[in-house]
Amino acid sequence: MNANNSLSIEFFPPKTPEGAEKLRVVRQALYPLQPQFCSVTYGAGGSTQAGTISTLKEILSEGVPAASHFSCIGATRDSVRQQLAEFKAMGVKRLVALRGDLPSGYGAGGEFHYASDLVAFIRAETGDDFGIEVAAYPEIHPQAKSAEADLQAFATKVKAGADSAITQYFYNSDAYFRFVEDADKLGVHIPVVPGIMPITSSSQLLRFSDACGAEIPRWIRLRLLGFGDDLASIKAFGLDVVTDLCDQLRAGGAPGLHFYSMNQSVPTLAICKNLGLGV
Repeated sequence: MNANNSLSIEFFPPKTPEGAEKLRVVRQALYPLQPQFCSVTYGAGGSTQAGTISTLKEILSEGVPAASHFSCIGATRDSVRQQLAEFKAMGVKRLVALRGDLPSGYGAGGEFHYASDLVAFIRAETGDDFGIEVAAYPEIHPQAKSAEADLQAFATKVKAGADSAITQYFYNSDAYFRFVEDADKLGVHIPVVPGIMPITSSSQLLRFSDACGAEIPRWIRLRLLGFGDDLASIKAFGLDVVTDLCDQLRAGGAPGLHFYSMNQSVPTLAICKNLGLGV
């Protein structure tokens, strides 16, 4: 099966003017990859909403399709309706619909309890104005009661009106292919795009993964720890590991790749060069 060469890239909203300037340079370095879209994250309870909006506007002004993450915890129907109108007026045509995490010290308020509620509301309010992406967890959402419950939750989001999905990052291609196969058996046939996290730092990767439930295979974890503070070796090893993973995914028919850039250009560019993508 021929893999799709399409790719997309995720950024997070910078917190400082210096960070915003750095991200402009990063985006210009990545645009030659011809991303299908660039997505921008949205903090807990919309905590980075202003930064998300300003980053989206810059990407759109640079002539690149932009997708906004959109979390619904703590939101009301009126606040979501208002935000959808703003996205539409800006020219955003794709949303990544998420439940989102509760901000620290925040009660469980709001009128939406699950991402599927948000997806259904967006569809009811706006029809086909937006392409809707949802999250998928090949290694199972850390808060899921069981693998079966997690798969059913995914199916519910899709049946509510999602067009495609982006996965949490992983380093075991078998987990991805099994997830897609199991979803297919449930009658869920939307494209499931694997999320790709470049490996550039052992401590950062291990901290992220422990927090979000992504598994680092033991052999990768031990090799990374064995490199100690040797950043060059960590980056070279990480590049090989992630390139191999992407090769396996594309050979197996994955519909594209979604890169978690961490607001850096070099790691994603190096992987794509190895894959013969874009530049």
